[in-house]
Amino acid sequence: MNAILEMRGITKEFPGVKALDNVNITVQRGEIRALCGENGAGKSTLMKVLSGVYPHGSYQGEILYNGKPMAFRGIPDSEEQGIVIIHQELALVPQMSIAENIFLGNELAHRGVIDRHETNRRTAELLAKVGLRESPETKVGTLGMGKQQLVEIAKALSKKVDLLILDEPTSSLNENDSAALLRLLASFREQGMTAIMISHKLNEISQLCDSITVIRDGATVAHHQGMVPESQIIKDMVGRSMNDRYPPREPKIGEVVMQVRDWTVADPTRDGRLMVDSASFDLRQGEVLGIAGLMGAGRTELAMSIFGRSMGEFRKGSVKIHGKEVDVSTVPKAIKAGLAYVTEDRKSLGLVLIDTIKRNIPLANLPGIAPKGVIDREKEGKVARDYRKQINIRSSSVDQATVNLSGGNQQKVVLAKWLFSGPEILILDEPTRGIDVGAKYEIYTIIRDLAAAGKSIIVVSSEMPELLGITDRILVMNEGRLVGDLPTAEATQEKIMSIIIHSGHDLTDESVTPEQIEAEAAHV
Repeated sequence: MNAILEMRGITKEFPGVKALDNVNITVQRGEIRALCGENGAGKSTLMKVLSGVYPHGSYQGEILYNGKPMAFRGIPDSEEQGIVIIHQELALVPQMSIAENIFLGNELAHRGVIDRHETNRRTAELLAKVGLRESPETKVGTLGMGKQQLVEIAKALSKKVDLLILDEPTSSLNENDSAALLRLLASFREQGMTAIMISHKLNEISQLCDSITVIRDGATVAHHQGMVPESQIIKDMVGRSMNDRYPPREPKIGEVVMQVRDWTVADPTRDGRLMVDSASFDLRQGEVLGIAGLMGAGRTELAMSIFGRSMGEFRKGSVKIHGKEVDVSTVPKAIKAGLAYVTEDRKSLGLVLIDTIKRNIPLANLPGIAPKGVIDREKEGKVARDYRKQINIRSSSVDQATVNLSGGNQQKVVLAKWLFSGPEILILDEPTRGIDVGAKYEIYTIIRDLAAAGKSIIVVSSEMPELLGITDRILVMNEGRLVGDLPTAEATQEKIMSIIIHSGHDLTDESVTPEQIEAEAAHV
């Protein structure tokens, strides 16, 4: 094999921080190289150096591409050489068509006029390569996240890519879309394309990647060729063994705190469709209650609609706390009732990214720092410093902008924001999405400690091992309905999937055999 890329001695400093310290990586032509590390380890910074986001002269070290020294001064320089990066946050314009997005900034024009026929023709060819059948004129905003990710890849292919860099390509995808994307990347490798994939999902790395480079604290700590045990990768990433992925806990579950009855929410975009259909459940003091289900099952819809009717059109239902019916019809009323909701989308809905830690933490409880209607800046700073210490938010100070924090630390800021509101019940929607194994463990520990302190917690998660590792009881949803309720001690992934598959069949139909149902569950 011959090297397509060599990065030697790459060092990148920001004021007061050495983000990369003598990093070395060699990528062979035709391989898929995994780049692993905790949030903040320097993975994305390294790829920004490679792609020219941080131009030549702003770092030390050298880049050799196809054996030749490179001095990229911007993204156009690296793309001209066939290096294309797809960032974790997709750079698509929802209001524009697929074709317009793919050739945005690289329009096919004749005498200054865009050739729409040729643009659509070329787009159709690219969509076929990535397995999409949509019309080139389809608005991107109407597509699901999995298809939007494929549009980004088609956009990369339009630039004649030789080295494709993917930053957390499956972080926002469901299992089926993730599997389809991995198969597509494997087919590209068979065609000779080289790729670097940044990912926290170790099962995907072991399934797809040919080699692994691990970065810790801005330095390369390991290179592995071929299959490597996940335990070794984790040890390389965090600097210690993590035999137990989930912190031990001894549940102390008390009386029923919240009762939800007959909760029903309609889909405002589709007549006759219920997003949540007559859901009823109880939540106890000190309990961690998981909600499992496939994408589109209604988990987030249930959580958000209970929290101030933030999603869907309310039809009927009631919420009681300590036996007394409460009004949760708006977000302020839900907060007053003792609820908090940590969104799955921390960047758009959970944080004001351009603002500081100090300004973000009090947002859900401004009266707590403004007892006389005027913000007490001294109290604001003290609250932020206390939570920074309490849940170990790693930052230079509380005056650091949240946009510059790692994903795990951003998630801690969101948690701190809601803890400051003094909730009795916390709803956590995908609390560890897009963060590394070390940060996940810290979030799990916070959840455990909150439950031990008497808080009642609902965890919505697409990762079944996570639910099995941190919850006391699991509710199963399918097609907007609660179809299962089982103690975590008795739950398995297979049992949960079997419940979902059973709930999708008419069990009075004798043509559907138990063997068929079990086979479907195993297949899913």
